[in-house]
Amino acid sequence: MSLTYFKQHILPVKDKLYRLALRIMSDDAEAQDVVQEVLVKAWKQQDAWPTIRNVEAWCMKLTKNHAIDKIRSHRRTERLEVPSFPGLAADSPSPLAATEYSDTLAHLVKLMQQLPEKQRLVMHLRDIEEQSYQEIAELLDMPMNQVKVNLFRARNQVRTLYLQTEKHGL
Repeated sequence: MSLTYFKQHILPVKDKLYRLALRIMSDDAEAQDVVQEVLVKAWKQQDAWPTIRNVEAWCMKLTKNHAIDKIRSHRRTERLEVPSFPGLAADSPSPLAATEYSDTLAHLVKLMQQLPEKQRLVMHLRDIEEQSYQEIAELLDMPMNQVKVNLFRARNQVRTLYLQTEKHGL
């Protein structure tokens, strides 16, 4: 039962966990380590599985907390980096469209790096991971109104920065 549950409910979110860990850790190897450690931790907490309402949100929260703990233990002060998402442009109709899409996405990712951490995480979880407001609130231990405010401010800031760079041809 537990192996089947693990395969059906926890392993399918492994890629989302990796993207979140990479967003926080800024290092591929460390993000992979975090995900592996979270999967082991989730496996060891089998007794809690029946009481978990949303397994994906629970795993995301474990990942976020573990990644932040790992950063704190390493006393790292470098800025968070946003990962590239190479698979997103795969469905583009032409190489030109794929290149334009990829360039625009890379530009937006760079703009997101300028956001404060909470705004950046909320925007990532909502717009890239497509989490619900409730899931984000639970994951970040933040009131729903604060999630919406952070997302609104993050989107406005990215929009403003994008329009400024487009206006100046940067």
